[in-house]
Amino acid sequence: MKQQGKWLCNRLSKEEAFEKLAQEDFERKTISFYRYTKIENPSELRDELFAEWMDLGCLGRIYIAEEGINAQMNVPVPQWEEFITKLYDRPSFKNVPFKIAVENPTDSFWKLSIKVKLKIVADGLDDPSFDPSDTGAYLEAKEFNKMIDEGAVVIDMRNHYESEVGHFENAICPDADTFREELEIVEKEIVIKTENKDKPVLMYCTGGIRCEKASAFLKHHGLKRVFHLKGGIIDYAHQVKEQNLENKFKGVNFVFDNRIAERISDDVIANCHQCGASCDHHVNCENTACHLLFIQCEGCKAKYGGEYCGMKCAEFDALPEEEKKILRKSAPQKSDCLQVYKSRLRPKLGEC
Repeated sequence: MKQQGKWLCNRLSKEEAFEKLAQEDFERKTISFYRYTKIENPSELRDELFAEWMDLGCLGRIYIAEEGINAQMNVPVPQWEEFITKLYDRPSFKNVPFKIAVENPTDSFWKLSIKVKLKIVADGLDDPSFDPSDTGAYLEAKEFNKMIDEGAVVIDMRNHYESEVGHFENAICPDADTFREELEIVEKEIVIKTENKDKPVLMYCTGGIRCEKASAFLKHHGLKRVFHLKGGIIDYAHQVKEQNLENKFKGVNFVFDNRIAERISDDVIANCHQCGASCDHHVNCENTACHLLFIQCEGCKAKYGGEYCGMKCAEFDALPEEEKKILRKSAPQKSDCLQVYKSRLRPKLGEC
């Protein structure tokens, strides 16, 4: 794709991009933002934003749909004010709030990717009577803590691998791979229970986008007292620090960029998927034919000679590239030490 002589896609390899990042003499600000708003022509907006943000040196992963925008990105600090001005000049994005990363390295993203989607968060909902704008009330960190102490129902609206390494005290963490699955679980296990009908329900997610729609979903199914954490876990962490509040989030906040996670508390609530040791460090298997996401401690990393989910992947990755290409075509890789079900890993401890 071209627009006025510009390629509207990333043209650097990952290695070239990281080399370019290493040579930068300025800082980057890692942010996320979203807004549910009617977008008439998502493809046209996608191309306009790509050209604009490429000129500013922005990097990140952005989804655009007719229902709005969902962005995780970093912006060069010298271009920050220009970035805000240009974004806010668009009426649909006027004064959109930003979530600033708790931990802010310069390499959170290495390329700019903007994709047009059917929805900015895939939910599987096709009920024409559902109104996603009829959301629950926002809660700031102090109010959120207070309602937890008063016995409210707390629901984590993230995927299982996110809540496994960090969640709020006494939160219900559905065993789901996707937001679509999670809505189904919440409806079956929480909405239909009569004891929850009059209780306040608190929802939270990483930056707020999933629980905003989920709060409307619960109200649509008859719950009256539905609330969600404003700004998600990211803003909660900032408010706790700035206001000297009790931190009720335990562990790390899983994020969808090169950082993988940002630490919110010193608690380690997860375990290495290979040996069971206390650990909350996610990695992707170095064998690109596998690339599974799992938790690995330093001891197991040394045992397998890298971030491999098992010896099978470690041995496969050591083969000559031509031989690996042939094997990839004939037999997809599967871990020999972990049971794999969809995106999740089920450790068979002691068998690696």
